[in-house]
Amino acid sequence: MKTTGSYPRVHVDTAKVTAVGQAGGILLTETIRAAGLDQALSEALTRWRKPLAVHDPGKIILDLAMSLVLGGEALSDVATLRAEPGIYGPVASDPTVSRLIATLAEDADKAIKAIAGARQQARARAWALAGQHAPDYETSAEDPVVIDLDASLITAHSEKQQAAATFKRGFGFHPLMAFADHGPEGTGEALVVHLRPGNAGSNTATDHITVTKAALAQLPEKNPRPGRRVLVRADGAGGTK
Repeated sequence: MKTTGSYPRVHVDTAKVTAVGQAGGILLTETIRAAGLDQALSEALTRWRKPLAVHDPGKIILDLAMSLVLGGEALSDVATLRAEPGIYGPVASDPTVSRLIATLAEDADKAIKAIAGARQQARARAWALAGQHAPDYETSAEDPVVIDLDASLITAHSEKQQAAATFKRGFGFHPLMAFADHGPEGTGEALVVHLRPGNAGSNTATDHITVTKAALAQLPEKNPRPGRRVLVRADGAGGTK
């Protein structure tokens, strides 16, 4: 096992035990490495790293994202990764994770902007590596990059922060999201998730504008006015004045 980047490089060998826990996580760590997301996040969050810190803020954020993919629902679920150091490397303790989130929350706007910038860099590299399979390959007015806007209701089972009654008589959150459409042979690639309380409007124009601007900023070229090479789609909720 050799460490390059934020996660170990795992090699195949022979051993008495033929099982490896969470081997599927290697697909995630290698994707992060190939896209350079670990390095981009580490650089973007440098200002929030304390001089004597053992754990890099970028690695902690990646571990939290990884724990969500593996089914986690709370910060403490990062323990799932901590149990497999051979795949995920050193994982911060629960108090360290909580302190970082509290620190980032003190300057949330700048932290979110820094993380978004790192994601944009990694997406640009991933799309470049994808070549003709990338959503922006040889785009034109006839074959543009397609961005879909849509909201989703997420149920909360307790009175969490910003949880509120929804228009469908539920209780929870109402985030507005943007996805890059990969066509009939692919799935949507998440560009932006704009967190909103449960009572947020379905057709709030300002939210649609905010999410559209943020989605355009996630494209590899970072061009706020991409012309006819980008098509933004929305359902009836986007049909406002």
